[in-house]
Amino acid sequence: MSASPTIVADALAGSLVTVDPDPAHIVGSGGAIGALLRYWVGQQVSSRVPSSQFPLSTVAVNVIGSFALGLVVLAGAGESTLQLVGTGICGSFTTFSSFSVETVRLYERGDRARAIANAAGNLVCSLAAIGLAWALVAVTPL
Repeated sequence: MSASPTIVADALAGSLVTVDPDPAHIVGSGGAIGALLRYWVGQQVSSRVPSSQFPLSTVAVNVIGSFALGLVVLAGAGESTLQLVGTGICGSFTTFSSFSVETVRLYERGDRARAIANAAGNLVCSLAAIGLAWALVAVTPL
């Protein structure tokens, strides 16, 4: 006796739906997306402000990433979504290391005002972005 194709397809679909995806694959997939987005944003900012003495692309990704992570966390996203968007996409999209190096470089070349503005700007704008996400979730539950 052989099973009909419909029964086999239904059984396969049922097992695929109940299988939990590996968190490493979820995070890795998100990481690839975030890294590509990081590169794209950097290119967009650089093409619009080519001779900037200020690391605007790093500020941009940190603020955008803070807003996105704030939305996901404050909206009460599930574990897989947090792995994909939070750890994966936002983790590779935002960049604390570049922010730190750029701040030190500004300071070392004697541009202390820009170094302080970069440090303060990243922190204040990123926190403001999370505050905006918080306000948005409060008035429009996702």
